[in-house]
Amino acid sequence: QLVESGGGLVQPGGSLSLSCGVSGLSLSYYNIGWFRQAPGAEREGVSCLRGDDNTIIYADSVKGRFTISRDNAKKTAYLHIKNLKPEDTGIYYCAAPQHVFSQCSLRTDEYHYWGQGTQVTVSS
Repeated sequence: QLVESGGGLVQPGGSLSLSCGVSGLSLSYYNIGWFRQAPGAEREGVSCLRGDDNTIIYADSVKGRFTISRDNAKKTAYLHIKNLKPEDTGIYYCAAPQHVFSQCSLRTDEYHYWGQGTQVTVSS
């Protein structure tokens, strides 16, 4: 089970940290992906952190502003976002693949377990 939290209303230029609480899966073996879905748009991958070797990938659109991390002991993954822009508005989801030791991916079809999402709204 994955449960996101930390969303909210933020002004442009602000920062936000999202959390993803994980149960039933080990963050040491399973990748964690973060995705977002803007109103009327398809869900897109923004970052992935590989469980076994800490490989990290980011979508080009968020490089330099988004940072993915995890705390295995707390069974929690994080997405730190700075310099928020209105186009960052959307529902943010964390997800995990079905199998351990997977390649990191930003494709939604490579993930099996999903959280319910947390809303991020960037507006003045």
